[in-house]
Amino acid sequence: MNITVAKSKNNIIALIVFVSILVFSFLFFNQVSAIDNNTPGDKHLITIYDRGVEKVVLTDAKNIGDAIREADIDLEDKDRVEPARNEEIIAPEYQVNIYRARPVLIVDGVLRQRVITAYQTPEQIAKSVGIDLYAEDIATIGRVDNITEGFGEQLTITRATPIKLTLYGTTSDIRTQSKTVGDMLKEKSIKLSSADKIDSDLNKPISEGLSVKVWREGQQTITVKEPVDFDVEKIEDANRSVDYRFVKTAGEKGEKVVTYKITIIDGAEVSRQEITSLVTKQSKKQVEVVGAMGKYNTPSENESITWSYLRAQGFSKIQTAGIMGNLMQEHGFNTTDTPGGLGIVQWTAGRRTNLIQRYPSSYETIYSQLDYLMYELNGGYAGVRDAIKNTNSLGDAVRIFQNQFERCGICRENQRIVYAQNILASHE
Repeated sequence: MNITVAKSKNNIIALIVFVSILVFSFLFFNQVSAIDNNTPGDKHLITIYDRGVEKVVLTDAKNIGDAIREADIDLEDKDRVEPARNEEIIAPEYQVNIYRARPVLIVDGVLRQRVITAYQTPEQIAKSVGIDLYAEDIATIGRVDNITEGFGEQLTITRATPIKLTLYGTTSDIRTQSKTVGDMLKEKSIKLSSADKIDSDLNKPISEGLSVKVWREGQQTITVKEPVDFDVEKIEDANRSVDYRFVKTAGEKGEKVVTYKITIIDGAEVSRQEITSLVTKQSKKQVEVVGAMGKYNTPSENESITWSYLRAQGFSKIQTAGIMGNLMQEHGFNTTDTPGGLGIVQWTAGRRTNLIQRYPSSYETIYSQLDYLMYELNGGYAGVRDAIKNTNSLGDAVRIFQNQFERCGICRENQRIVYAQNILASHE
């Protein structure tokens, strides 16, 4: 009797679990379907990562900070968000990372200080509290090594030793992690030849304030300071126009000391050979966000963009098709520069030069070329614009633009009209 009751209870429990799974699956897929099929066009999908937890919200918030608040996520003043809280939301989807402020013990020689920070890298943490790091310094993050000072992360800075190096007549303040003079020369890529002399033993220990001198006998040398250019990393944003440029992190030029062996005949330098080069200040990379909207459009996309653009300028469908029949014949809505001309109109000579000067960084994009087209039609070619707007004939619109704007040599007028007819039919 007891066995039968137990089996009945197990069956009931199994049935309850099965029904619960069915209900959960129905609700889950119904919610996913609602997101996939009923997402309004002005909503943005924001995926937020916060301390290992992922949260997805569908929002019409204006910026990242508002979206985070809509997700019921509280932020402290020292928490960091990437993209930033005030970043305007313009793209369909965003990946947002929240970095929570936490205690970090900074150990810099005898200096020990505890800070609250959301920065992740040693360089960011040091900079946030006004600590200068040199390129030769070593900074690492680990766990606090002394439990009496609490728990959490520890930033340990191992400072390079500052010394003076006189290299072929020029003295520089440098820093090194090396233990001996010989190792320092290897670290700085300084190779001594048989003609070089040094005033220190190669096994001499490195100590703060040490002075080392290297010179070359029997050779005429010159040592000069030269700038080191910084690299530029460009991040393309397809939601920004090609004229957009924002310097996210400013670059800094470095400096190097270069020694040359020179040959002088009759008081004039006739040759110069680099002996060695020592970077005394590292350059810092510049990070730029640049617009890429329209930069990679295909001819078919350019055709659609052109139709919408000309219609917005007040041209009728027939008039727009007449202009575009010419553009199709000229370069098939390609924006590239060719020996026959530049872009959708195939601009040449002075008109081509003016286009490049007007849009030096974006003259091969559809938006710049359409803007320049209307610049001409509203300027020196205003008569062409007015004549086209005063006709309701597709053939006349083709011929006016062909004869008065393009001024082609071999026009193939019939082909232009056929193109215009096809374009008109496809955009009715």
